[in-house]
Amino acid sequence: MQSVSKKVALFITTLAGFLTPFDVSSVNIALPTIGKEFSMDAISLNWVTTAYLLSSATFLIIFGRIADIYGRKRIFSLGISIFIVSSLAMSLSISPLMLILFRLIQGIGGAMIASTSIAILTCIFPLGERGKALGLNSASIYVGLSIGPTLGGIITQYLGWRIIFLVNVPLGLAALFLIYNYLRVEWCDAKGERVDYLGSAIYGFTLIAITYGVSILPSTEGIGLVLAGFIGLFAFIRYESSATDPVLNLKLFKGNRVFALSNLAALINYSSTFAVTFLISLYLQYIRGLDPWNAGLIMLCSPLVQAFLSPFTGRLSDRMEPRILSTAGMAITTLGLALLTTIGEGTSEAIIAANLSLLGLGFALFVTPNTNAIMSSVEKKFLGVAAGTLSTMRQAGMTLSMGFAMLVFALYIGRIEITPTYYPAFLASLRIMFVVFAFLCAIGIIASASRGKVKR
Repeated sequence: MQSVSKKVALFITTLAGFLTPFDVSSVNIALPTIGKEFSMDAISLNWVTTAYLLSSATFLIIFGRIADIYGRKRIFSLGISIFIVSSLAMSLSISPLMLILFRLIQGIGGAMIASTSIAILTCIFPLGERGKALGLNSASIYVGLSIGPTLGGIITQYLGWRIIFLVNVPLGLAALFLIYNYLRVEWCDAKGERVDYLGSAIYGFTLIAITYGVSILPSTEGIGLVLAGFIGLFAFIRYESSATDPVLNLKLFKGNRVFALSNLAALINYSSTFAVTFLISLYLQYIRGLDPWNAGLIMLCSPLVQAFLSPFTGRLSDRMEPRILSTAGMAITTLGLALLTTIGEGTSEAIIAANLSLLGLGFALFVTPNTNAIMSSVEKKFLGVAAGTLSTMRQAGMTLSMGFAMLVFALYIGRIEITPTYYPAFLASLRIMFVVFAFLCAIGIIASASRGKVKR
């Protein structure tokens, strides 16, 4: 029965792992088309992506904790249901506001999925098998990222961008069918403990203030929100240090170097890389003049490399120290970002494809071993919080990455549509972003290398 449970759980979490990245990557390729229909500028377009990331990051740790107490399968199923309903609503959007609002709601569903799927796998698979399972789960994420731009480009070009959101509906329904009929196990390792609602509220305010504040810098409101966010962070740390059942047990960071530095490395990695997909999508369609289909084909390079290599790096992380693999991955990613700093109007599609492939190699070496290190460094009753923390680092990093992109666009282009007149400013802003991203990722090498060894 346990063997069957492993296979079923792996398949279901793999399907769910495919769902959210497929949505994000397919929507990215459709952004120029969405922008034309609703007459949205570059900063408003950023919010189609950032709204999802911001709401998801805000609720990840909260739902991770709730899942530890009330059941990970229960929260996992509810998350998929919310994801389905919000996707259907977005396909019917009649304004940018409606689209962004339901994108926020979709992010809540995504938070429920992300904070429970890895925790479920970690419950079922022991240390010697965990890396392989996490590698297959990571591969499903990268397959979603791979298929997203290509399928999203085809759908956008021939059927319209709204169909992209409708694709989520049958996939989500299939996952729910499998959960309710074949996954009859529940996991509540912190059952009986209470939910820290006050701590959750302070945490949510802190994350929203900082990430949204960064996205609207250098305005006075942005500076005020960032400062308020850091005050909230100080208050959150003080409150959680004395809370009986904290939403985030700070001892996981204070007494666990592997957990703390692995999460820091994840935050840095996603902060320095996530906006690359968005930026290259705009570059290929605006500067190189490619249609969504051909742009999507080029953008396949990175996630295809990731999808192919992740199961192997997952197995390797079961046999050798994850720190070595993750640090090597971070170094390769830094090189890929540094090469993109030379991007210009005459940069060929072949060079872009080669750089994206190099980034894919770096991601494959970093992500699964780093995930294995984090999930193997905590007790079972903290698995939901650990998964939520890791996912928060990912989502917060993605949000900060997009927030920085919005800041640079605001400074160099302003709230206007990207037209040929502004192509030189657009290219200059890209080069600045890649310089900063490469420098940030180089700092991440130090964090990754300093984490220490995982106890076996």
